[in-house]
Amino acid sequence: MFSQTFGSTTIGLNGIVITVEVDISNGLPALDIVGLPDTAVRESKERVRAAIKNSGFEFPSRRITINLAPADLKKDSSGLDLPIAIAILAASGQITLHHYEQYVFVSELSLEGKLRGISGVLPMAIHCLEQRIDKMIVAPDNTQEALLVKGLTVYAPTTLEQLVSHLNKVTQLLPVAKEPFSPPVSNDSEDFADVQGQFAAKRALEVAASGGHNLLMTGPPGSGKTMLARRITSILPVMSPCEALEVTKIYSIAELLPTHTGLISTRPFRSPHHTISAASMVGGGRIPKPGEVTLSHNGVLFLDELAEFPRTVLEVLRQPLEDGQVTISRVNASFSYPARFMLLCAKNPCPCGFLGDKNKDCTCSTSDIKRYRKKISGPLLDRMDIHVHVPRLEYSEMTTSIPTESSADIRKRVTAARAIQYSRLQKYNIFCNAQMGHRHVKTTCHMTQSAQVILKQAFETMNLSARGYDRILKVARTIADLANSEQINDMHVAEAIHFRNNIQESL
Repeated sequence: MFSQTFGSTTIGLNGIVITVEVDISNGLPALDIVGLPDTAVRESKERVRAAIKNSGFEFPSRRITINLAPADLKKDSSGLDLPIAIAILAASGQITLHHYEQYVFVSELSLEGKLRGISGVLPMAIHCLEQRIDKMIVAPDNTQEALLVKGLTVYAPTTLEQLVSHLNKVTQLLPVAKEPFSPPVSNDSEDFADVQGQFAAKRALEVAASGGHNLLMTGPPGSGKTMLARRITSILPVMSPCEALEVTKIYSIAELLPTHTGLISTRPFRSPHHTISAASMVGGGRIPKPGEVTLSHNGVLFLDELAEFPRTVLEVLRQPLEDGQVTISRVNASFSYPARFMLLCAKNPCPCGFLGDKNKDCTCSTSDIKRYRKKISGPLLDRMDIHVHVPRLEYSEMTTSIPTESSADIRKRVTAARAIQYSRLQKYNIFCNAQMGHRHVKTTCHMTQSAQVILKQAFETMNLSARGYDRILKVARTIADLANSEQINDMHVAEAIHFRNNIQESL
């Protein structure tokens, strides 16, 4: 007896439909799975056997051969448990599969026959609809994720017995309805209104958020660098539906999507510890999983205590910062993951942290300071658009009762600036000034005569590279957008040069 069902798995960030073929023939009882199954799939034979028996069905005591097509693709998802079980029951005559009804079955099975959720359901659902299969059966934990794909009918039985009863037309499962979207609750504890002083740093963060620019904060311990960084998400604009879908796909693949969660609506903020490895930063593994740069896509990657990160880890950031994606090559395949993020860094000026502090003397030797600064390479520093010094607060600033600007007010300006950029750059398929290339800079960054004179003087005095020149112009363009100015004037260029000048001193 032969039967065929459809399952699904993922490759990179994309789903792929797997054809599950089962043949039951006479011979000694055996169960063989072919078609490059990984460990999780090979072990499914024991889960499927127990689930079928404990659900009240008969497991055939004959020779069973299961083929997973395409045979040249490695399968590593426990979500193939369900299509394998259904195919075995169909081949043994316990289920009647109607040819006019095509389902994709995606779920892990427990030993008692319950359906369990898996990761990566969203890209699987997208691919199923592309293949014109509009019915999907998933575990209850994955329903809202699958329903993000419009036009897909989703069923969510809790047990294998319920599903078999539905397929045999004994009882009818109803399609699951999509739950109403609940906007994220704002976190009032992370608000710029609570930050005393540090006006230069807050201005730099506003400019960085408006244009998606990379930013480096330097200052003594306790000056508020980490506190400021953690408030950056409170002023970033809300993600568009397209951006939210991209982020949700990534977190689904990475097994970081919370249970019963639909679309992720808040921008990612990732803050890895400085003991992270290079593979964890960009992604890796035998079957590569997304790393921190991909998990930060459309959001922020914050590296606190930048100089404490291994140099090899920091150097792997250079290519993703330029290309907006990371490519990981393995023997069987090459995977490309999106990595368009805003890099936010904080570090001390020296090992003791008090170099340049007017209240406390630095105890580091000149060689210690040079060795400390060499931990961060010049090419990486050159990719930072903005560098701001965060000084120690004075007593009068700590005790002032003058109210400071809230995150909501700053976000309004940031959102307005992003809207200007989107209308200007959408024809190039980019969405903020930091994503512009040299061609876009020449087309969109129009300067006044006085601004050109200032930039020329800075180029010659600071010995700027071509990348440095472009990055100054991109930051100046963002400052002009915040001021709702079509042209870049001398004030905009001067502020952008000021942000860049601190970086030049560190190179």
